[in-house]
Amino acid sequence: MPARPRFIQDLKRTHSCGVLTAADIGKTVVLFGWVQNRRDHGGCVFIDLRDREGLTQVVFEPETDAEAHQLAGTLRLEYVVAVRGEVRSRGSQVNPRLPTGEIEVRATQLEVFNRAETPPFPIEDRIDTAEEKRLAHRYLDLRRAPLQKVLVIRHRMNQAARTYLSGRGFLELETPFLIRSTPGGARNFLVPSRQNPGKFYGLAESPQLFKQLYMVAGFDRYFQIVKCFRDEDLRGDRQPEFTQIDLEMSFIAEPDVFAIVEGLMAELFRVAKGKEISAPFPRLTYDEAMARYGVDKPDTRFGLPLCEVTDLVRAAGSGLPLLPQAVEQGGVVKLLCLPGGGGLSRTELDGLEGVAKSFGARGLARAKIGAGGEWTQSPLAKGASPEFRAAVGERARAGEGDVLLFQFGKPKIVNGVLGQLRTLLAKRLGLIPEGRDDLLWVVDFPLFEYSDEANAYVASHHPFTAPRPEDVAHLLSEPGRVKARAYDLVLNGNEIGGGSIRIHDSAVQAQVFRALGISDEEARAKFGFLLDALRFGAPPHGGIALGMDRLVMLLAGGESLRDVIPFPKTQRGTDLMTGAPGEVGHAQLDELHVAAVPVAGAAKDTG
Repeated sequence: MPARPRFIQDLKRTHSCGVLTAADIGKTVVLFGWVQNRRDHGGCVFIDLRDREGLTQVVFEPETDAEAHQLAGTLRLEYVVAVRGEVRSRGSQVNPRLPTGEIEVRATQLEVFNRAETPPFPIEDRIDTAEEKRLAHRYLDLRRAPLQKVLVIRHRMNQAARTYLSGRGFLELETPFLIRSTPGGARNFLVPSRQNPGKFYGLAESPQLFKQLYMVAGFDRYFQIVKCFRDEDLRGDRQPEFTQIDLEMSFIAEPDVFAIVEGLMAELFRVAKGKEISAPFPRLTYDEAMARYGVDKPDTRFGLPLCEVTDLVRAAGSGLPLLPQAVEQGGVVKLLCLPGGGGLSRTELDGLEGVAKSFGARGLARAKIGAGGEWTQSPLAKGASPEFRAAVGERARAGEGDVLLFQFGKPKIVNGVLGQLRTLLAKRLGLIPEGRDDLLWVVDFPLFEYSDEANAYVASHHPFTAPRPEDVAHLLSEPGRVKARAYDLVLNGNEIGGGSIRIHDSAVQAQVFRALGISDEEARAKFGFLLDALRFGAPPHGGIALGMDRLVMLLAGGESLRDVIPFPKTQRGTDLMTGAPGEVGHAQLDELHVAAVPVAGAAKDTG
C-alpha cells in the first residue's frame, strides 16, 4: 500500500479557514490551523478549525477514514493540525454567523503537528480575563480574532501610507535610533556606550533633526514609518515606544502639507473603515479652539460651546464679588450652557461639582434658568444683578430650563475644567452622533508658553518651529505674543498629528534660542550640527508626524494603545510576558562602566 502523502512536504495548504463557500462544494482541500473546539456527535467528531482568516467546520466520520476519526478523538483545544478532505454542504444546518457556515469539510486525512496544554484563558472573541494575565501570555491573546483583525488593519494602513506617499515623490529614508541625548524635550532613554566609557546615547524621541538634515541634503521629500522612544509617565494612549508616520517636504508652505496629509487620511480611512471622507478639513486657530472648546484638540461632533462672560463682569457688574475679584487678578469667567439641564436630576447636577474638582477645579457654580430669566437652584441666584443675569442669558442664548455651569479663575484651569466637562457630558448624554468622524486642523499656536516652574518661556512645540514672519520682530521683546507656523491634526477630539514649518534661517534660529534663554554656547553644544547645516544653504521646509498607534486605535475601534500594539508595555513600562526591564549582571555592567544603585522599596509591577 503506497504511503500517504505528507502534509507540508506533499500536501500544501489550498485555502484559509475563512474563505470556503458553497461554490467550493466538491473540491478536495487542505487546511492548517488550530482547534477552536471539538464535539462528539453520534460517532462523528466535529471540530472548528481556526486560522487568522476565520473558522471552518471539519467532520471526521469512521466510515470515511477510520484512522483520521480515531486520531480526531484525541484532539483538544489549541492543538495545531492539518486536515485534508472534501467540501460538502451542511444542508439545513447552516450557521449564518460564519462566512463558511454553508459548508463543512469531510476529513479524509489528519495530522497533529503539535499538542497544546490547556491555555490559561479561552481563545475567544469576548473574554473577561484580567488584562495582566493576557499580557503575560500575549502570544495567546494575539490568537483572538479581534486582535488579529486590528493588526490586519494596521498592516493595510502601513501599506496604504507607503503607496500613497511613494506615489507623490516621497522617499522612504531611515534615521538613527542611537543619537546624542538632547535634554529639554521629552526625556530620553539612555544607552551606555561600551566603547566610549562614561558616555551615553539617547534613544531618539523623534527623527526631527535628521529629517531636517535630509532637506538640507536636497532629498526634497522624505517619509518614514518609524519607532520613537520617550521615557515618560504612561497612560492608555501613551507607550514608551511608539510609531509615527513621519514626513518632511522642501519648498512648501502650510497648505502644501495640509493637502498631502488630507489625501493620506482619505486613503487610511478607506482601507481601515471603508469610508470616504471629504477635504479640505476645517481649520480653527488655537485661540478660537480655546475660546469655544477649552482645549486645543476639540471634538466638534457635538455642540455645547463654551461662552466667555469676562467682559460682562467688567461692564455690567455682576453683583457677585468673587467674579470681579477673579477678573482683577487676571482671570476669566466662562460658562457652559446645558440645554434643558441635559435631562439631569438635581442630584446628578450636584454630582458634577465632584467631577469638576477631579479636573482641578475648586468647585462648580451653576444656575438654572427659571421663568422670566430668573436664576434658581443656585447660591448665585440671590446676589446676581438683573442686568448681569440678562446679559449672560443673551450671550449664552439660554432659555427656561437650561442650566449654566460656571468656572472663573486662571484661564488654564477654567478652560481645562470646562473643556473636560463638555466632553464628559456629551458622552454621558449621548450627544455624539454614532459613526460620525470630524477631522480639523488647529493652527496659529503660540510659539512659546510661560512656565511658572522655570519662570521663563519654553517652546510650545520644539525650538525649530518657525514663527510667523510678521511676529519675528517680537521674538525678544514680546515672546508671549509670537505665533508659530505650527499645526495639529485632530480627529474626534484626539490629536493624531502635529507639525510645523521649520526655521531655515540661522539668524532667526539664533533669536528663538535667545528667547528661550539658551545661550550661544549651549545651543552650539546641543545643536551645533544643525546650526552648521542651516548656514550651508537650507531650503524652506516643513512637515508633520502622525501617531500611527493612535490612528489605528481610533479607526479600528480600540480603547487603548495596548489594543493595537502587538507587544505593549504596562502603565509602568514593563513587559509582563518577557519580564523586561530586568536586572543585569555585574560583569555586563562593569563592561559598560555603569554601576546600579539599589532602590529601597521598589514596587513590583502587576499590570
